[in-house]
Amino acid sequence: MAVYVDDMKWPFRGMMMCHMLADTSEELHAMAEVIGMERQWVQYPGTAKEHYDVPMARRVIAVEAGAVEVSWRFMVSLIRSRR
Repeated sequence: MAVYVDDMKWPFRGMMMCHMLADTSEELHAMAEVIGMERQWVQYPGTAKEHYDVPMARRVIAVEAGAVEVSWRFMVSLIRSRR
């Protein structure tokens, strides 16, 4: 089981963002809590696309906490494999 952060750099409200997904919702929300994300910020909850949009500063914290760095293409393939 793993948590993943991609290499996307998407501008949003003056920040650069990436995506964070996990093999399970429990892992995703646990990592979100570790890096200071609020559960209400989850995108597409309960679906194959469930993820958090994560600022780059929190991405660093996620990687330090064990998240696996992957490409955005890997994220797309992961989401597609869940459908």
